[in-house]
Amino acid sequence: MRIKKNEVNRLFVLFLFSHLIIWTLIPTFSNINLPLDVIEAITRGNGWPLGWDKHPPLSIWFPRFFFEIFGNQDWVFYLLSQIFVVLSFIIIFQFSKDFFKNSSYSLLSVLLLEGICFYNFTTPEFNVNVCQLPFWTLAVYYCWQGIKQNDNFSWLMLGVFAALGILSKYLFIYLLIGIDVFFIYLIIKKKINFRCLISLITFFLVLLPHLIWLVDNNYATITYALHRSGIDGSNFFQTHLFQPMLFLGKQFLVLLPFFILFLFVISKFNIKINFKDKKLIFLLAINIIPVILMFLTSLLMGAKIKTMWMAPFYLFIGVLFVYLFQKKIDIRKIKYFIPVFLFLLAFYPSAYFLKSSIGLKDRIEITNTDYPGKKISQMVHEKWKNNFSNEIEIVVGQGWTNEWYAGNLSYHLKSKPKWIMKLDKELNVGTIWIEGFDKIKNCDGILYKIKPFNDVCMVGTK
Repeated sequence: MRIKKNEVNRLFVLFLFSHLIIWTLIPTFSNINLPLDVIEAITRGNGWPLGWDKHPPLSIWFPRFFFEIFGNQDWVFYLLSQIFVVLSFIIIFQFSKDFFKNSSYSLLSVLLLEGICFYNFTTPEFNVNVCQLPFWTLAVYYCWQGIKQNDNFSWLMLGVFAALGILSKYLFIYLLIGIDVFFIYLIIKKKINFRCLISLITFFLVLLPHLIWLVDNNYATITYALHRSGIDGSNFFQTHLFQPMLFLGKQFLVLLPFFILFLFVISKFNIKINFKDKKLIFLLAINIIPVILMFLTSLLMGAKIKTMWMAPFYLFIGVLFVYLFQKKIDIRKIKYFIPVFLFLLAFYPSAYFLKSSIGLKDRIEITNTDYPGKKISQMVHEKWKNNFSNEIEIVVGQGWTNEWYAGNLSYHLKSKPKWIMKLDKELNVGTIWIEGFDKIKNCDGILYKIKPFNDVCMVGTK
């Protein structure tokens, strides 16, 4: 597969631009409300906490930062997701140049990722999984740069981005274990300089504030992670046998379009693996070890692995397969690859648009992209304006459903009221209480019934 270097760069930029535009516009026009995780991130990110009861802080800091700058413009948060995805693609492209003499293989390594739904269909919802993507790629990139150049800057950057990955989601540690396995391989081969330990300095410095927060808050995020994984030893067959097999089955389905796409560029599906090849061992360590660890987590602990948790795990699978089969890539088959690639490039956004656009009328109970948050917020604002002279400053909502309602009010209302989980002391300010509190029963303000809230208590200044 031989394309001129300048042409490769132009095609890569065209691909990045197309991906960015498509996946920003499609959800902007098909969704009438931001996804659940984005609303939650914006409301939880107020005050820049060092952690919260579900995850480390980075996944709520970025949406909150964009909210402070742009306000409640939905398209901005879809753009935020695609910035993270496109940045990851750029880093992978740059990383792969050390593995291929032919730059067209670097391009192919990224284009193949368009066959995996984690990098298109699921990306409009900015969450912990999307937040990890650029830090996963940057940690791998600077790890390889450190191994190749053994310079202080690369090792320090590895520590920084490894820590930022952990601050996105704790599962990032599976990548770091894969990297550690490769370091053990280098130690056995006596081909490592212990200057790599420099990375631990920046790693712990960046993590330290969150670690202090974690101790002060009784390890809330770790408790949530264990609860979320659904570890339960009551049914051995269900937890330790069925769940691992289900995990493998889901991974096969997720990767199936990738493999189909890959088959259109190779002449034969056979390889010879050279275990003395340091580049190959590194690619296997960062691609295979983390997936094996996830499987073992399910097998040994009986954990239910959510499919979306695997989003960052396959970022370098394109580089791995192109590296393994580069001698089998057939330039004559590119005429078959391009139509299949373009089909997938159109299929995923079309499927997303249809999913989001069909049957949205009269479905305001759904707590996601078909929830009319803006319309309901306008109704609440009108009711408030007709009864009070001050601005809405606080919305109170506890529990998954009420937090969603309150979070949408916090996002859509012009006054940008602060969302809080509970308010023990009554304040004579602009406060809206969502159903579920004793305050509702004894509302000394305005009791307003609105679907789907039912009861909302408004307390303000006359």
